[in-house]
Amino acid sequence: MASMTDLYLANERAWLSPFASLTENTRGRDIPLPPNELRTEYQRDRDRIIHSQSFRRLMNKTQVFLAPAGDHYRTRLTHTLEVSQIARTLARALRLNEDLTEAIALGHDLGHTPFGHAGEQAMRECFDPDFAHYKQSLRVVERLEKNGEGLNLTWEVRDGIVNHTGEHRASTLEGLLVKFADRIAYINHDIDDACRAGILQITDIPAELRRVLGETHSGRINTMVTSLIECSEGKNDITMADDISEATTALRSFLYEHVYLNPVAKSQENKSRALLVRLFEYYSKNPDRLPPLYRRSIESEGVGRCVCDFLSGMTDRYAIETYNELFVPRVWRGLSVDGK
Repeated sequence: MASMTDLYLANERAWLSPFASLTENTRGRDIPLPPNELRTEYQRDRDRIIHSQSFRRLMNKTQVFLAPAGDHYRTRLTHTLEVSQIARTLARALRLNEDLTEAIALGHDLGHTPFGHAGEQAMRECFDPDFAHYKQSLRVVERLEKNGEGLNLTWEVRDGIVNHTGEHRASTLEGLLVKFADRIAYINHDIDDACRAGILQITDIPAELRRVLGETHSGRINTMVTSLIECSEGKNDITMADDISEATTALRSFLYEHVYLNPVAKSQENKSRALLVRLFEYYSKNPDRLPPLYRRSIESEGVGRCVCDFLSGMTDRYAIETYNELFVPRVWRGLSVDGK
């Protein structure tokens, strides 16, 4: 009798595009595992990511707004879920491998620092000018998760994670698709959050961009997703129509000017960056205070690498709590201006 996995693999062969990544053709894991009768290899990767500690920590990591006063702003976790939803919609429409797509999407930001890109900048300043969250995400799944064993993910998932941004290009269409889904998600939800914060109104977006992409959050996402599907169907590539691509790029540039570099949205960035710099200096001088997971690699990888791994894995809240514990006298905490 065929197992559930055998049926899944047969369905892939029968249904998926000739350009899709069939699970049975995976380049595999660094440490081979016996087959699972209920789940394909990419399903297993998805589950490993969801059950990881670094995935849970995304809940308390900044997306754009640091410590926003409200429950409805995106965090790194909600961003990840939105990327996954958009990516799966695209994968299904293009008959690509949904399980591989979902695993890459769920893992793409596991290495993001606390305080968003302010934390990334702090690590570049203190540790390595070439530090980048996508490289750290790969390091998390390969070296840091599961008490230093790593998640032992398939090659295709790891390739998609490390190549999800910038000029990098994943080796699979599923990985390339996640790159588009990531941009679609953050452009649109950052507009939503900026409007909620009162630093942007929809009418501030140039009229021509609204005409091409849409006036509403869902309308813009639908325009971008539809264009990707229409232009990529039956092709060994993921592309948008020229006018939609140009408008999307222009909208991203608009956000950089009016949101990402806005003094209101970024009012706490210098403080958060300085906080991480101070923590980096402290643990570099006191490596014995690092948790055992990070301390045990000092001899082989150096103090700086281990401190960077520890700080990068922190949530915003834990970084602030650690800073207070180390540098703020207890008697001062919670006092009002008059000392009462």
